[in-house]
Amino acid sequence: MARKFFVGGNLKMNGTIESIKNIVKGLNEAHLDPNVEVVIAPPALYLLLVREHLKPSIEVAAQNAYDKPNGAFTGEISVAQLKDSNITWTILGHSERRTLFGETDAIVASKTKFALDGGLGVIWCCGESLEEREAGKTLDVVAGQLDALKSKLGTDTAAWSKVVIAYEPIWAIGTGKVATVQQAQEVHAAIRKWLRENVGENVAEQTRILYGGSVNGKNCKDLAKEKDIDGFLVGGASLKPEFVDIINCNQ
Repeated sequence: MARKFFVGGNLKMNGTIESIKNIVKGLNEAHLDPNVEVVIAPPALYLLLVREHLKPSIEVAAQNAYDKPNGAFTGEISVAQLKDSNITWTILGHSERRTLFGETDAIVASKTKFALDGGLGVIWCCGESLEEREAGKTLDVVAGQLDALKSKLGTDTAAWSKVVIAYEPIWAIGTGKVATVQQAQEVHAAIRKWLRENVGENVAEQTRILYGGSVNGKNCKDLAKEKDIDGFLVGGASLKPEFVDIINCNQ
């Protein structure tokens, strides 16, 4: 069965009530390709605002979730609270969480397992730094991140079915630099091969692997043509009208 194209918009720590209402209005009024699953991730403060005003066919994601059910964890947000607010996805393992806030592969894997067990879908991010890319370690780094995830999920196909993998080379996030189509496809193919060899054929064929890293309305069409690129996790461009063009890039 063909994998449904997936486009996520990560607004990061951007936006005001007014600007986010305008983004929602634009998405509500736009013609969006019905064959694309669309999810947007506003800052936590605006999750309920977005969910209240956004049309039901577009899902809403948090940018983080904690791996404890509740308690004295100031500043965190729980899986149960997200579910209670009709938030159906969360982004975990983004390079900014890993590099700026010290989240290790093990922490990301633990959060992912907890979110999946709690009924959320997870956009799970992986990727390498510029130094790792230049040292030829890209595939080793990504495999290590995947190994940590497997240590928590095992070969549970039900759990893996709720994971969307986002490959985001750290050196291409917000820099304007984009991996070439060939570079992106190479890593996507390697991720699918890893899934096939370490989890199973069905998971490898069904898991959607997104590219993220300065995706925009100009480069999305060429990237989307590659057989192992199943969509995008979009950063800066998700704040702009061109986000609609990215969603519709296969039309």
